[in-house]
Amino acid sequence: MSVRRVTGLETEYGISVPGDPGANPMLLSAQVVNAYAAPAAGSMSSALRARWDYEDEAPLRDARGFEVKRAAAHPSQLTDSPERGDAQGRRGQGRTAPGTADVVGAEPEDPTTANVILTNGARFYVDHAHPEYSSPEVLTPRAAVLYDRAGERILLDSLRRVAATAGLTPVTIYKNNTDGKGASYGTHENYLMSRATPFGDVVRHLTPFFVSRQVFTGAGRVGIGQDSATAGYQISQRADFFEVEVGLETTMKRPIINTRDEPHASVDKYRRLHVIVGDATMCEVATLLKVGTTSLVLAALEAGALEGGPAGDLQLSEPVRALHEVSHDPGLTQLVRLRDGRRMTALQLQRAYLEAAAAFVEDRLGDDADADTREVLTRWDAVLTKLEHDVFSAARELDWVAKLRLLEGYRSRDGLAWDHARLQAVDLQWSDLRPEKGLYLKLAERGQVERLLAEEDVQRAVTHPPEDTRAYFRGECLARYGPRVAAASWDSVIFDVPGRGALQRVPTLEPLRGTREHVGALLDRCATAEELVSALTGT
Repeated sequence: MSVRRVTGLETEYGISVPGDPGANPMLLSAQVVNAYAAPAAGSMSSALRARWDYEDEAPLRDARGFEVKRAAAHPSQLTDSPERGDAQGRRGQGRTAPGTADVVGAEPEDPTTANVILTNGARFYVDHAHPEYSSPEVLTPRAAVLYDRAGERILLDSLRRVAATAGLTPVTIYKNNTDGKGASYGTHENYLMSRATPFGDVVRHLTPFFVSRQVFTGAGRVGIGQDSATAGYQISQRADFFEVEVGLETTMKRPIINTRDEPHASVDKYRRLHVIVGDATMCEVATLLKVGTTSLVLAALEAGALEGGPAGDLQLSEPVRALHEVSHDPGLTQLVRLRDGRRMTALQLQRAYLEAAAAFVEDRLGDDADADTREVLTRWDAVLTKLEHDVFSAARELDWVAKLRLLEGYRSRDGLAWDHARLQAVDLQWSDLRPEKGLYLKLAERGQVERLLAEEDVQRAVTHPPEDTRAYFRGECLARYGPRVAAASWDSVIFDVPGRGALQRVPTLEPLRGTREHVGALLDRCATAEELVSALTGT
């Protein structure tokens, strides 16, 4: 009944070397991640040396009730076992406790498997030849925006460290989703939801929602088609790369609804909805709406409140085709066909979901709705109203609109066609993380886009975890006891302390435990990891 939900965002960043299109992106990405981890022996007291614990990961488990055999899986799906040199992928080496990942005594890792766990509870690593920042678990849309923005600061710091290090190749990093030449990289959302909700209902209700929400979550893109071969401008950077309605893949045959059943939490209680059909957005309002509207629709879905209402039967006749059609129409007049024969625009679909969510909140909470929920409902309505009357009136809130207005200015001034190389360069420069180069950042500095966050809060989030999820325990353990943390993951922290014959694995399967309220006093009492482990184990 609220937007409050355990949520996390993952962003793979584009990386390049100006003037060297043949540079190895995997090695470049490893340089970026390792450059950020390098100070660990100094100011951060070795906090960034812990490895990732893969023990409980199950990327081949499908929400439809089966598990893909490893021999039949594409290598990109085996995220629980890095291919090169990572000790976590080889059981039986090193010193372990029962049920504990191997983290000590193995061969050195391949540098391209750079993997850092941060004191803010996030993970920063190389994934599919891109530096990826996976935010800590948060509870509100504003917190999701905050820790997503903190990730941008971490990437900016990393590229500056690379540039300042002798022998390393300076790089440029973009928060975008395609190179414009046929390759796409992901921005994924994660929402913890009740396992009691039938997955068939998830598919039925969320497919039309995801197809249509790009009207406010799209990042905008010059070029139509996966390889941008057709001149034009579209709403979403990722839309053209989706080929099926439902599936387990994330890098090929991409589905609108991803079926990975890997909750990183108590499997009997939770399902993690892994959403891959979204763009990386620079505008804070767009990111807030992406997370907030999805959280509200999920709350209504779990409660059965979508049945019979305005969003009760919006199944699309051809969802993948509709996804592409909506993205290819910045005028927002494209009609998509529903299974019952009706035709609706993406804005009309979103209105139906908004009406259902607002009625649900009013029925369950009334005047007691929390501020975060009220903000999402208000902004959702306001943005749809602007898009319905004048698309460009939403330029302060939405990436694709702000970018389009900027591009149309160049086109009008210089008479440029949509296939002109200068427009493609502007598209890329929009998401450049360098303040002196990034076009979004220049607009933000001039007050031409709406900001939600204070910079001091963003800077604090770079090093400090959220206090209301288990990310607090993970981040604080790394900050306080870094040299004794051998490994960690979303659902574990593993200690290597003197006097014990095995590594000590502390499970964190309940995302709402391990908060500051829950463990803050305990951590304050324990000056060392040895004291903490003794307190937790009672020995």
